[in-house]
Amino acid sequence: MQAQARSISVRRDEVVGFTRLMWLAFVGMLLVLAQTVSAQARGESLAPLAEKISPAVVNITTSTLIEGQSGPQGIVPEGSPFEDFFREFQDRGNNGQNAPRRSNALGSGFVISEDGFIVTNNHVIAEADEILIEFFPGDGQPVKELPAKVIGTDEKTDIALLKVEASGPLQYVQFGDSDVARVGDWVIAMGNPLGQGFSVSAGIVSARNRALSGSYDDYIQTDAAINRGNSGGPLFNMEGEVIGVNTAILSPNGGSIGIGFSMASNVVIKVVDQLREFGETRRGWLGVRIQDVTEDMAEAMGLDKPGGALISDVPDGPAKDAGLLAGDVILSFDGVEVEDTRGLVRQVGETTVGKAVRVVVHRDGGTQTVLVTLGRREDAERSESSEEDAPEAPVEENADILGLTISPLTDELRSDLALDAEAEGLVVTEVDEASEAYAKGLRAGDLITEAGQQKVTSIEDFETRMVEAGEAGRKSLLLLVRRGGDPRFVALSLEQ
Repeated sequence: MQAQARSISVRRDEVVGFTRLMWLAFVGMLLVLAQTVSAQARGESLAPLAEKISPAVVNITTSTLIEGQSGPQGIVPEGSPFEDFFREFQDRGNNGQNAPRRSNALGSGFVISEDGFIVTNNHVIAEADEILIEFFPGDGQPVKELPAKVIGTDEKTDIALLKVEASGPLQYVQFGDSDVARVGDWVIAMGNPLGQGFSVSAGIVSARNRALSGSYDDYIQTDAAINRGNSGGPLFNMEGEVIGVNTAILSPNGGSIGIGFSMASNVVIKVVDQLREFGETRRGWLGVRIQDVTEDMAEAMGLDKPGGALISDVPDGPAKDAGLLAGDVILSFDGVEVEDTRGLVRQVGETTVGKAVRVVVHRDGGTQTVLVTLGRREDAERSESSEEDAPEAPVEENADILGLTISPLTDELRSDLALDAEAEGLVVTEVDEASEAYAKGLRAGDLITEAGQQKVTSIEDFETRMVEAGEAGRKSLLLLVRRGGDPRFVALSLEQ
């Protein structure tokens, strides 16, 4: 028993010693890790990266002849803090005469090839008579300036491609993959803010996939300082690749408050390639008007969940030729699931003109696949004529349904609403402001052409569609509404 007790005691000592050794090793690892994290937190200087990529960043000065404008154009850059000071000086020099003068504007850009192709914003060079490119001197070298010509522009993404003729190869930078940029990644913005000359600012990716106003917007949001004059400059990742083109800022005073937007490189690359090859963009065109599918719309159409893009109108074009119909919900385009209208518009625009693509749609409670050969959006836009907004229809009560006062379409109403002779439907003459219909944007003068995805030309048709929807277990009735020729679907609850 004594021998056994001693044996147990020895083993306990061994275990305690081993445990202490492991604890010391663990503490040592924590100390090493803490030192590593501390070193990374201090961060390495960005100077080596800035020195490497800065020769490809350029300042852009444009000159435009302005008729009859007074002010300090040509003396200081627009937005300069000295602008007000020189305004009075120049006005005195002109003796109050509004003579034609040249206006100078400043921006930024970057070289993407050794033979002199340069990317910038379209708004930097728009309407410019002369474009001068100023290259970053570096290593004490004198500033080099070269004139540039415009190869092509794209207003939708605010991108322009320029070209200079240099005596030798130029230093250039390459595009990176903006889709792999993560929120929190470090980025560097370079350019010519407020005409102060070459400047570097650093920050992080604050957000991705921002949309401002365009159909093809895909902006990276950053808190790296961007001011007037930075427009067209590059946004770099830490590998020195361009992942965005600095385009806009959100600011109450015109200065940086840490909310800047750069057009994502994966959008810019496609635009630049087309401008370089054709001198213009060539985007795919499906030829439909679409809107997002809301939860109540999905329920009214028998969809499992909201998603896809609801076709509200099919004018003459590729979609009509292929047999797509108003009321179809596009679920898949060219093998890619459609999440919403924004995603579909971008995907169609990035698809090659003339390509035959498979479009899967929800129709009549099931799915169908339609083969569509895409047209070219630019050609379609040139052929479209502008349409005027229709005036409000006079109040003429007929039937009050779902918060709407609706009336059959008469020749008088057709004339008042400037509708085609072939137009059919029910006119909304009044909307209860406390109703769901008003909250969803229906107004007097709207024309209801479909209810429950079937045509309606009388009050009886409308009431029949309501009964049918109720018998089918639907909680909402889907209406196709036109205003000024523009169609959209609206789902109204039947439980009112």
